[in-house]
Amino acid sequence: MDGGSPFESGLALLRLLQLASPSLPIGGFSYSQALESVVDQGTVHDAASAAARIGDVLDLVIAEGEAPVAWRLLDSAAACDWRRFEQWNAWFRASRETAELRAETEQMGGSLARLASDLDLLDAAALEAARRCAPLTLPASFALAACGFRIAGVPALTAYLWVWLENQTMAAIKSVPLGQLAAQRLLKDLATRIPPALVRARTILDGEITSFAPGLALASARHETQYSRLFRS
Repeated sequence: MDGGSPFESGLALLRLLQLASPSLPIGGFSYSQALESVVDQGTVHDAASAAARIGDVLDLVIAEGEAPVAWRLLDSAAACDWRRFEQWNAWFRASRETAELRAETEQMGGSLARLASDLDLLDAAALEAARRCAPLTLPASFALAACGFRIAGVPALTAYLWVWLENQTMAAIKSVPLGQLAAQRLLKDLATRIPPALVRARTILDGEITSFAPGLALASARHETQYSRLFRS
C-alpha cells in the first residue's frame, strides 16, 4: 500500500477495508472460538474479564501461532511459492485441536476462497494451489485474497488480526453480554497489542511457532457439548 499515485494508494486502502469488513460473507459472525464456553463457565462475566481473556489469547496464542503462519502464507502467495504455501496451510489445519476449531477454519477458508474466485481475484496458479491445498484454512484463503487485491503483506496481516479482534469483541457483545461502549473501549485498548503481534509474527523462527493452548482447546471441547449455544465454536 506504500507509494504509487493517490488513486492507487486510495484504492489499495479500499481493497483492504473490503477484505477486513464484517460484511464479508464468510460466516465469521457465527463463531466465538470458545469464548462462549468460558462465558458459560463463568470465567468471563464482564468487560474486564472479557478484555483479559481476549488479550491473553491474542498475546499467547494468535501472536505465537496463527499470525506467524498467516505471515508465511502471505509471503508464500506473493512469491508464488506454492509448495511452501501448501506446507503452512497443512500445518495450520493440523494445529486445530478440536473438531469445532478445525471446522471453523475450513468453513471460513472455503467460503473466502469461493468468494475470491467469484470476484476474479485468483489467477490460474492461485486456483491450482487452492485446489491442491483443499481444504483451505482461513489464513491461507485470506492470503490468496489479499494477493489478488494486491495488498502488501504488513497491512494484510494487520487487517487479519483486526478481523480476529473485532469478531471476538462481537462475540463478547452477544454472549457476556457487553454494551456497545464497553465493546468499543475493548477494541481501543486491545488494538494496541496488534503491532507487537505483527513484529512477533515476522521475526519468530519457523521452529518457534506453536499452537500449544490447552486452555483454549479444553474450552473448545466443552463447547461441543454445551447445552445452549449461540455460536458454532
